[in-house]
Amino acid sequence: MFTGLVQTIGIIEQRDRDRLVIHCPDLVAKIAIGDSVSVNGVCLTATYISDTNFVADVSPETLGRTNFSDRRLKYVNLETALAVGDKIGGHFVSGHIDGMGKLSDRALIGNSWELSFEAIPEVARYIVFKGSIAINGISLTVSYCNDSGTNFRVAVIPHTYENTTLKDLDLGSSVHLEGDLLGKYVEKFLRLGTLPNLSNLNSPQTSITTEFLLEHGW
Repeated sequence: MFTGLVQTIGIIEQRDRDRLVIHCPDLVAKIAIGDSVSVNGVCLTATYISDTNFVADVSPETLGRTNFSDRRLKYVNLETALAVGDKIGGHFVSGHIDGMGKLSDRALIGNSWELSFEAIPEVARYIVFKGSIAINGISLTVSYCNDSGTNFRVAVIPHTYENTTLKDLDLGSSVHLEGDLLGKYVEKFLRLGTLPNLSNLNSPQTSITTEFLLEHGW
């Protein structure tokens, strides 16, 4: 589990069919073999560590759902896993991306940036106005989206822009997207139309209605 607050930028020094070698001297002292590391928003496991690099294995499933096989990808956002007692300044990010998006527009507004993205429908369903979204592992807030969520915008402060790979994106660049985890559970409960009564597991399930959601603060 991660927070979406990037700790440093790493450099992909080598990529094979089944592994990445990432240069990150600022972070390796905080990583042990077997630790989870968010690499551009994707949860990977450190399998080897040197003084300046760590190695992460990547499965065909991971390569098929990410842009790690793109030789143009050089810089990646890195974050170590959340520890019990750590501050949660972003939002809960699992590191299991929902799909890809691409940068469609960039505008400098005052001293901040507004970045617009296109999302595939599998991700767009979890994108809502003022909701949380992880873009290449960065926790951001949706400042605008169309009804379907396939087009959305985020506002990025100078600190985030300069200390992540957002500044390196070109128009049309692909990005990893992960929707808010809470939205996925709400979607499942609504799809099933039932919710267990936790006060009595032997009692019949209660149907989820609009009134039920309003009553419980949704």
